[in-house]
Amino acid sequence: MNFSVLQFPASNCDQDAVHAVRLLGHNARLLWHKENSLGDADAVIVPGGFSYGDYLRCGAIARFSPVMQAVKQFADHGGLVLGICNGFQVLTEAGLLPGALIRNRDLQFHCENIFLKTATPDSPFTNKIPAGKILRVPIAHGEGCYFADEETLAKLKAGNQILWQYCDASGNLTDTANPNGALQNIAGICNERRNVAGLMPHPERACELALGSDDGKWIFESLFAALENRTGGAGGVVHGEPDVKVSRRNTSPLRM
Repeated sequence: MNFSVLQFPASNCDQDAVHAVRLLGHNARLLWHKENSLGDADAVIVPGGFSYGDYLRCGAIARFSPVMQAVKQFADHGGLVLGICNGFQVLTEAGLLPGALIRNRDLQFHCENIFLKTATPDSPFTNKIPAGKILRVPIAHGEGCYFADEETLAKLKAGNQILWQYCDASGNLTDTANPNGALQNIAGICNERRNVAGLMPHPERACELALGSDDGKWIFESLFAALENRTGGAGGVVHGEPDVKVSRRNTSPLRM
């Protein structure tokens, strides 16, 4: 499978996402924000970081990058898109996901491991997560509090679009387990078509035990399984050492 990982000025988790995809046996390449085509991408990851320095609102400038027009077209045609942390913020700003991410309730930046409960296996992003498994993954954000009006929350719940919620180690949705004050403990959602998802925690930072947890791999394995089902099995799957394409023009975070 071929993954395109977007790279905006000040992205800081793009390489982590590339590493996670590569570690799990698939192709990944960085895609600079000025590109207007996704090339041969089977799926897109909008990574975490501080795109454009988080000036204005987080993700508010990145939504206007040329590459986001390509992402919108890709999503409109059913392509799978995953936004992580700042990527989640970008997707809400771009109108690809409902709601907004606002300042944490204590106005503090949180960098810690948290627990996630998977609210539904019925999505391309959750289908391989073992039933009842509580994921332990890190967060690193100052504006991760999910907010939406009552009508939007009702639609999310009715449409089974809430994918992950903050919980304690036993899976209880408690207020103390909610690190940022997100409504209904929401950590991640998907759109109505279920092909675009975003979450504030960082699964790409929890794909190998050397980092303290490999629970994040289940989210990527879900994506891989969904893509394989679309291609009828092994189509597009890389065997052996994957080729991570990182062109010279894509490597400079300072390039404007």
